[in-house]
Amino acid sequence: MRRKGFTPDHDDFRESARRFVREEIVPHDERWEREGIVARELFTRAGEKGMLAFEAPTEHGGAGVDDFRFNQIFAEEVSYAGVAGSGLGIVLHNDVCLPYLTRYASEEQRQRWLPGVVSGELITAIAMTEPGIGSDLASMQTTAERDGARYLLRGAKTFITNGLNADLVIVAAKTDPAARHRGISLIVVERGTHGFDRGRNLEKVGMHSQDTAELFFGDARVPAANLLGREGEGFTYLVSNLARERLSIAVSAVSAARAALELTLDYVRERSAFGAPISSFQASRFALAEMRSEVELGSVFVDRCVEELNEGQLSAEDAAVAKWWCTEMQGRVLDRCVQMHGGYGYMLEYPIARAWADARVTRIYGGTTEIMKEIIGRAMTQ
Repeated sequence: MRRKGFTPDHDDFRESARRFVREEIVPHDERWEREGIVARELFTRAGEKGMLAFEAPTEHGGAGVDDFRFNQIFAEEVSYAGVAGSGLGIVLHNDVCLPYLTRYASEEQRQRWLPGVVSGELITAIAMTEPGIGSDLASMQTTAERDGARYLLRGAKTFITNGLNADLVIVAAKTDPAARHRGISLIVVERGTHGFDRGRNLEKVGMHSQDTAELFFGDARVPAANLLGREGEGFTYLVSNLARERLSIAVSAVSAARAALELTLDYVRERSAFGAPISSFQASRFALAEMRSEVELGSVFVDRCVEELNEGQLSAEDAAVAKWWCTEMQGRVLDRCVQMHGGYGYMLEYPIARAWADARVTRIYGGTTEIMKEIIGRAMTQ
């Protein structure tokens, strides 16, 4: 049965995405996991194969296709292949960073940056989170002081995905510190900027192949021409794009849960206990039925949210619902899948163990479960 809204063009793209993941990510994944970073060549290969920046305008090298289902398909194939860490950088590049450049960049900025973003020669990141400040963006301490034709950027960011590989970092900073969220602006910091330094590649519980770094700005000299949109509008820009970011996380959560369920189903069919396959036990069948039901329910809701995003109607509250429920569901499913593997589920040689470790962060990044519930509850009671 074809999923609602998906066409033969989407099917063809899924085959291409699956082939790309199988040929360009899977063979290198274990090495990248050990090294804590993917090779930059992954992005240029993705650009060559048409896996980057789908909605970028054709005049800047993109396909000009504004249909989030293509983003959804790529993220799903990354999850199905069990290479969430190695594929996350591309998902962030496509789903989270690109809209800031297509929506808010000037034509001069688009001409300067978008061709490289499409080709994979320019890797993107976004820097919001600071040490000691998570979801409270209005309390950020990073500042950008106008000094003639440039900004002097001062502060630090942490937990930045693509932090080491990035050539363009979209930095949220206070251009008017007294104005709280109304004083936030977005400024693009390019690789090699004087005063811009990268800290260590942070050691994480999971997602090991995804470089996650600290960034430091010590009077970093950024051209004023790198301001995205207007000064003081950064918080509005961030909020307008967070729904898409949270939906992207929900997409990956549902597909990762589905992949884990399929791994577990194969395992319990083959593994025996007390002279019978584990799958023959009622407790196993009930658990499998419950997990399948949750995955299917999440999938239907996420597909509806993608449809609403394409129509420009996805609300912040529905994106929050998708993000918190699907990531919590992912956690429940992965934990039960590990349990059904028994001791082998705790061994890293089994894919389910890595999937379990990779899954934990999804309830945190992009806004914690608690923040999502606050967004929903506040909208309900206003």
